[in-house]
Amino acid sequence: MLLVEQSCCKRCKRLTDRLHCYAMGLARRSILCLTLSFVLLSPSGTIWGQGGRAGAVPKGAKASAPDASPKTLNPHQRFAYDVVLAAVALPQSNPQDRLRVLASAASVIAPLRPALARVYSREGLRLEQELIQRGEQPTTTMLSAGPVDCKAVQTMVESIPAARVDAAEVSLVAAVGSCGSVRLSAQRVIAAGLEEKKLAPRATLALMERSGLSSTWSREKFDKVFDSLPTDAGSMAREAPNLAVMYSAAAGAVGAGAAKSAGIRFLLWLGKLPDSGDRSMAVNVATAAMKQALGDKGYEEALASDIGVRQVAQSAGGNAEISQPVEESASVLKAMQSAKEDRVQELEALPSSQRAREAAASGFASGTGGDQKLASRYFDLAFNSLNSVWSERETQKDAAGIVQEVSEAAAQVNSEDALRRTRGLDDPAAQAIGMISVARVVESGEHTVEAAR
Repeated sequence: MLLVEQSCCKRCKRLTDRLHCYAMGLARRSILCLTLSFVLLSPSGTIWGQGGRAGAVPKGAKASAPDASPKTLNPHQRFAYDVVLAAVALPQSNPQDRLRVLASAASVIAPLRPALARVYSREGLRLEQELIQRGEQPTTTMLSAGPVDCKAVQTMVESIPAARVDAAEVSLVAAVGSCGSVRLSAQRVIAAGLEEKKLAPRATLALMERSGLSSTWSREKFDKVFDSLPTDAGSMAREAPNLAVMYSAAAGAVGAGAAKSAGIRFLLWLGKLPDSGDRSMAVNVATAAMKQALGDKGYEEALASDIGVRQVAQSAGGNAEISQPVEESASVLKAMQSAKEDRVQELEALPSSQRAREAAASGFASGTGGDQKLASRYFDLAFNSLNSVWSERETQKDAAGIVQEVSEAAAQVNSEDALRRTRGLDDPAAQAIGMISVARVVESGEHTVEAAR
C-alpha cells in the first residue's frame, strides 16, 4: 500500500497536492494501525488514539469528527488539518504523552476547526483529571492550547482531591484564568487542600486577586497558607519564592496584624531551609514587603518578637538567583556563519538534546543557504538524536519542545522531507508531536519547500 501511495503522490504536479496526498496516506495508515492495536490489546490494557482512550470517546462527538459547518481550507491549511488528524490517530499508551499530543494538536487545529479543538480539549482535560487524581503533575495543560469547554473545566476542577491540590496547581491557575465561572469551585478546592496542608501558592494568589486581595476569603486564606507551612521545610524549598511573591502581593491589603503574624511565621520557616538562591530570593522579597506593610516601627517590633526572625531577616541581600534547570539553546548565528562547513563530527560529541538542537539549526542554515545535501546530513543527526532525547523524557522535561524545535526547523527547509522524518521516529508520541510541528509551519506559511527527489 505504501508503494502505491508514493507512486500516486509523485504524479501530483503541484507540491501542495502532493503533500496533501502524503498526509492522507499517513492518516489512513495511522487509523489502520490503531484499529489493529485495539484488536490486539489485552483486556487490561489502555490505549489512547483517534480521539481518546478506548471506550472513552467524548460524549456527543468523535475526536476525528469534522465541524458541522467547516470553513473552506486553502491547500496549506488542508495539509495541516490532514496531518493533525493523522498524528492524533497514532496510539499512545502513556497518558502524559497523550496529553502532550492533544495540547499540540489543539493549538494548531483551533484556527481551522474550533469545534474539533474543543473535542481534543475535553479529552485532554479528562487526562489531566486522571493524572492529578493519581498525584501526578500533568506535563502540560490543555487550558493554554486553544478554546476550552468551561463546563469540562468545571468538572475537572471539582474532581481535584484535597490531597492532590499541589499536583494540580498549574491546571488550577490556568483554569481560573480561562474560565471565570470556576472561581467558586476552585476556592473550595484550595480551602480543602489547606486543611490537608497541601499548598498551591500561585493558584491561591490567582484566586485572591480575582476575589480582591482585601476580601474576607483572601484574608482568611492568606493567614491559613502561612499557618500551614510544612514542618519538613525542605519538601517545599523550591516553592519559597512563590510563597514570598504571594506574601508581597497581599501583605499591604490584608491588614498590619495579619501581615505581621504571617511574616513572622514565614521567616521562621525560611530559617529552616539551607542556604540557596531560592531561600535568599524569598527572604529578600518577604522582608521588603514586611517593611512596606508594617512601616519601620512595626517591622522592628516583628523582628524583636523572636531572635530567629531577626537572624533570618539579617541575611537579606544575599545572592538571589532562583534555581532552575540550565536552558540549552542552539546558536543560530553560529550556524548561519558556518552554513557551508560540515560540523557533523563536531556536533556528535554533544549531549543528545544539545546535539539535536545544534544539528537542526545547522540543517536550517545549510538548507536555506542552498546546500540540501549538507542539510540532509545535519537533519539525519538531529532526528537520530531525538530518539535519545525522547527516551529520557522523564528527566529531560523539555523533550516535547525539542522535538517541536527540530521538526519545525526541518519543515522550514523541506516540509515533505520533514514529515517523512518525523514518521521515522521510534515512539508514536514523538512522531505525533513532530508531525503536528510540521503542520504548524505549513499552516502558518513559514515553510520554504524544496521538492523531495
